[in-house]
Amino acid sequence: MKLVEIAGLHIEATTGTPLLLLREKDSPHRVLPIFVGGPEAAAIALALSGQFLPRPSTLDVMASLVESLDAEVERVEVTELRDGAFLAELSVSGPGGGHRVEARPSDAIALAVRLGAPMFVSAAVLDEAGTVLEEVPDEETIDAEVSQFRSFLAEIDPTDFGTEPGSLVAGSTPDGAEPSEDGLPSGDPALGQPGPQPGEPPNAPGT
Repeated sequence: MKLVEIAGLHIEATTGTPLLLLREKDSPHRVLPIFVGGPEAAAIALALSGQFLPRPSTLDVMASLVESLDAEVERVEVTELRDGAFLAELSVSGPGGGHRVEARPSDAIALAVRLGAPMFVSAAVLDEAGTVLEEVPDEETIDAEVSQFRSFLAEIDPTDFGTEPGSLVAGSTPDGAEPSEDGLPSGDPALGQPGPQPGEPPNAPGT
């Protein structure tokens, strides 16, 4: 397992899909791009900014449950890339002992940020899907992207969050597309990965 940190969070230009970048802390500092849904990106942005919604979100409830049960999220691990989807696990310890809980990377990472838990990615996943970038977004860029998501949150009702029309079935990707968290179409010009063009339908069936 390789220790990682969040290197960026922004909207991918060609598809409008939120993109999360995880960067390996040690050399060669590979970057793992993970495309996530809008609600999940908003949850990560909120956690990064330290803000809370007027009413507790699912993320807030998860964090409160962990703390109220005297438990601790020791670490989050992106463990595997299977059928075009990333898999993750939470390592949780408490009075009853240690447990490993399967989770989507976006949910696990949002909880890790909220609770200050370290994040790791399997070396095998980085070997398969990671890339080395010449330039990685700095803190100012990350803050700007977080501000963009905060503006996004201010304009909509959190209860309106839902699946985007035409999103793919979890675990499926268009032919030749890079993997995403839940089978969403991916691709980022900054990473040399072309995404679906406007008006071009995905090859997999929609949900």
